[in-house]
Amino acid sequence: MVISTLDIFIYLFLCKLLLRCGSLSSPEFVESLPTFYRAYLQIANFISSSLAVLKRSQVEALINVLVQAYRSGKRVLVMGAGRSGLVGRAFAMRLKHLGYDVYVLGDTIVSPIQQGDIVVAISGSGRTALIVAATEAAKTVGAIVIAITSYIDSPLAKMADIIVEVPGRTKISTVEDYFARQVLGIHEPLAPLGTLFEDCTMVFLDAVIAELMQKLGKDEEDLRRKHANIEV
Repeated sequence: MVISTLDIFIYLFLCKLLLRCGSLSSPEFVESLPTFYRAYLQIANFISSSLAVLKRSQVEALINVLVQAYRSGKRVLVMGAGRSGLVGRAFAMRLKHLGYDVYVLGDTIVSPIQQGDIVVAISGSGRTALIVAATEAAKTVGAIVIAITSYIDSPLAKMADIIVEVPGRTKISTVEDYFARQVLGIHEPLAPLGTLFEDCTMVFLDAVIAELMQKLGKDEEDLRRKHANIEV
């Protein structure tokens, strides 16, 4: 199906209009849209609604540990496989801009993790073999493990010192928590193979960076000074 510029304008206009009158989630309207627009709305609505599922105590625990790590000069190791790894790299880069001593698992240059250092492990299922094994190694040296996952009963979550439950459909199953499903209003999303977890995690971690900036007294100019000045 070819979508013209006029079509895009009309759809965007309708979305804005229906958003104002509260009808954007109308099943009839959503089903009338091309797949691209339905997927876009579904992903955006899922991410927005996920805020109601995030637990404040978990978010505050993560932020407090990262603030303390900065002030005490502790290292941070971020790890994730596949798409979770890409999200982790983006988060690690922002931590670097904030002035953290941060590394990403799998890179050639990684300093050793020691007792009291922070490990941020990202896995929607909490069962990714590589991440579970790396977490076990981190625990043996006394690192503080933060697990970002959709499953609190997973092997990763059971080893973690801090768990942050981020909702999302992983590639092995749908969201199993009944309350989460009711709040989010999901069934089988259009985003394939667990992408909603990575989408939510990316936005969640960007929001964490904003909070860290405020708590550490940083602004955009501080981050810009830490940004790479030699790029390809």
